[in-house]
Amino acid sequence: MDFSVLTGNYETFLHGFYNTILASLLGLVGSFILGTIIAVFRISQVRPLMWFGTAYVEFFRNIPLLLVVFLFYYGVSSLVGVTLDGFNAGTLGLAVYTSSFIAEAIRAGIMAVPKGQSEAARSSGLSYLQTMRYVILPQAIKLVIPPLSNQFINLVKNSSILSIVSGFDLMYFGDGIATDTFDTINTYIFVAMFYLVLTLPLSYGSRVLERKLARHD
Repeated sequence: MDFSVLTGNYETFLHGFYNTILASLLGLVGSFILGTIIAVFRISQVRPLMWFGTAYVEFFRNIPLLLVVFLFYYGVSSLVGVTLDGFNAGTLGLAVYTSSFIAEAIRAGIMAVPKGQSEAARSSGLSYLQTMRYVILPQAIKLVIPPLSNQFINLVKNSSILSIVSGFDLMYFGDGIATDTFDTINTYIFVAMFYLVLTLPLSYGSRVLERKLARHD
């Protein structure tokens, strides 16, 4: 392994690594919030909300991530006249795409919570939204931590899609370094190591959290 590729382009790697972390964090927060809202829509008794949630999940789960990113990168400027750069378009695409999978995971968690929990909360005077916020969702999210963790790890890896739209992420700069140095193998080995720095702690942390919650239960 030729470490000169890393030492000679260290600042470039770090720049891309920082942008990958930022895109991943924004995508994680955005997809979780949006996915939770869509999950609640999916089980809503209000039919327009239920139809919207179902259509949202089915649409974004069944088209490629690249197409979702292109919808934001090219489609937004064509439809509403707002131009998004590669970083913003890629991050929005990541959040929207991942939220459809998170919505299904959280919906499964909600369905696994006994109905008596909701009935008891409503009978005690809580509104539907309060019941969801304080009673159902905390239990549902705890039940689906493993699939949620997998989706978060997938999001970090999928952030490499930003390189397609010049999002200045780790893969984008890795492609540039490989082209400049003609050392493709070593460049992408170091790129992979940077991704492992992000995904391995996430994987380990999810297992630790799962065990702690199991002991608490």
